[in-house]
Amino acid sequence: MITPEPTEPQPSPPRKGPLSFLSGALTSALLAWVCLGLSQRVVGWYSLHPPHYSKAFAQSIGTAMKTLVVGMSFLATFTFAFVALGLFLVFIRSLLPVGESEAS
Repeated sequence: MITPEPTEPQPSPPRKGPLSFLSGALTSALLAWVCLGLSQRVVGWYSLHPPHYSKAFAQSIGTAMKTLVVGMSFLATFTFAFVALGLFLVFIRSLLPVGESEAS
């Protein structure tokens, strides 16, 4: 009968530090700023170039595509912005000392 050899416990990965949270927040904020500029340019372009089609069905599809493109660009903007805000709050929290609750 073969007995299995005991395996050594795997070391846990190192915990993320405040610098990791800060760099993630800054990266996400930069991407939010870039997406905001893109969103503003998309809105400006669609304001200057509205879709003009002779058929009502084509006009409806053009308007739907315009709404979809503008909505997706602003969705990306606010997604990156909220991720940046959340990571910045985690960064602030990681700098605070860990409070141990007293059992009374």
